[in-house]
Amino acid sequence: MTRFLLRRLLLAVPTLFGVSAVVFATVALVPGDPVTAFLGPGAPAEARQALAERIGLDRPLPARYLDWLGHALTGDLGTSTSTQRPVAALLPPALGQTLTLTAAAFALVLLGGVALGTLGALHPRGWPGRLGGAASTLAVSAPQYSVALLLTAVFAVHWRLLPANGTHDAFGPGGTGDLLRHLVLPATAAALVPLGLTAKVHRAALATVLASDLADGLRARGLGRAAVLRHCAHNASPALLTIGGLQLAYLLEGVVFVETLFAWPGLGRLLYEALTARDLPLVQGGVLLVATAFVGVNLLVDAAHAAIDPRVRS
Repeated sequence: MTRFLLRRLLLAVPTLFGVSAVVFATVALVPGDPVTAFLGPGAPAEARQALAERIGLDRPLPARYLDWLGHALTGDLGTSTSTQRPVAALLPPALGQTLTLTAAAFALVLLGGVALGTLGALHPRGWPGRLGGAASTLAVSAPQYSVALLLTAVFAVHWRLLPANGTHDAFGPGGTGDLLRHLVLPATAAALVPLGLTAKVHRAALATVLASDLADGLRARGLGRAAVLRHCAHNASPALLTIGGLQLAYLLEGVVFVETLFAWPGLGRLLYEALTARDLPLVQGGVLLVATAFVGVNLLVDAAHAAIDPRVRS
């Protein structure tokens, strides 16, 4: 197990270096001038040149990347050109809000995906299975942007049951209850597509195990339906773990639209605003943080998969 984890860690190191290079080059080559975005189109040439030299834009791209990478390895991600604050100080609060939203959405994904998948595997030809399959297909097919607008229009505007922006009411009591009310709509919008995919994968994996010789042997030994389902669910868990890890990584990266629509002060919204302002250091630091979290999630999934199924360690 230790050797397996070490191999995965060694593979993650060049992956992160490659991601950092691609991120830096892509952001640097995006059309637009950060100097103009900061000073305005009417700024004098002397001021433009001074700012370009101060933030390093007058140097070749490879030199800028090596300098940025060297500072990033020490935790220095540069200074935001739009706020003049260290990027390393701006990212943790936004990341905390994104993790809160991701955790809430992922809980919905697991609960809903396992429930719909199990229902479909147990009743593949009955109306519960057909209903679960239809719900899974609808969840996968529904555009996230449109679902978010529909949820806002129905539950926040028409019925006024739930808030549609922010994390707390400005004049409300605050606390956990207020946070949970603000989480309902964005978490639901973010969770729909991963929920549908998880339900489909879990249904297929569990149905395969339920139709196998293992399930027949358990029934022949006199085990009840609940005990057979428990054993079969354990054998189907590697597929659930794999799809769950992928969807968790998707949620970490894919909540940009949700955070923007619901004014959630997370990493996605911060990156959207940084892109609008052409704040290159903030965009580069934020995307690198997301990529690192993605690699970390994959490492955790690999470790959990190896713990459940020793065959993958070889």
